[in-house]
Amino acid sequence: MNTVKIAPSVLSANFAEMGKEVAKIQAAGADLVHLDVMDGVFVPNITFGIKMVEDVRKITDLPLDAHLMIVHPERYVEKFAKAGADIITVHAEACGDTLAQTLTLIRQCGKKAGAVINPDTPASAVIPVLPLCDMVLVMSVFPGFGGQKFIADVLSKVQEIKCAAESLGKTIDIEIDGGIDPKTAPLAVQAGANVLVAGSAVFGASDCAAAISALRGTKNAQ
Repeated sequence: MNTVKIAPSVLSANFAEMGKEVAKIQAAGADLVHLDVMDGVFVPNITFGIKMVEDVRKITDLPLDAHLMIVHPERYVEKFAKAGADIITVHAEACGDTLAQTLTLIRQCGKKAGAVINPDTPASAVIPVLPLCDMVLVMSVFPGFGGQKFIADVLSKVQEIKCAAESLGKTIDIEIDGGIDPKTAPLAVQAGANVLVAGSAVFGASDCAAAISALRGTKNAQ
């Protein structure tokens, strides 16, 4: 079984103290830094773009997980790759028929490629492109804003994607994002997810290290 990795989302960080916030989660044991890029078109919110990725790259050696919630992501893949993103994930809904091409472009840039599906998108939207994926991200909330409630119905899609990957003999990361906390994390892991994105559950905690350990299930394992 894959080790559970925690990817705190800086969407919940204090942007005025981003350097300190990233240093804090790195010291607390985070495995990746999750960067939610929103354009105000694909999702009803605007966050940040290439410059933030560039600046975060300068202050941490943790892998940068850039989640592009934008229209026409293929136009920006190379720029995010040059900015220092290690993993670039794009939405099946935004790419449409160009999903395979966009994933191929990410790989050609020397980066890990991931496909993302929203809670109301079936697993069948990404199963055909699994050979091109290093990661699949299943949204457990509708993207746009942090702090939403976990949608448990998506767990069956996590299981379906995991089984499909195994049938291909392919090992991929299955990431889940939205409403992840110490109560929902075990459900996601049991379904087959091994990368957990958490925003407020980490950045809103008084002890980030304890919060990350709780999400990973370390406390329960001891």
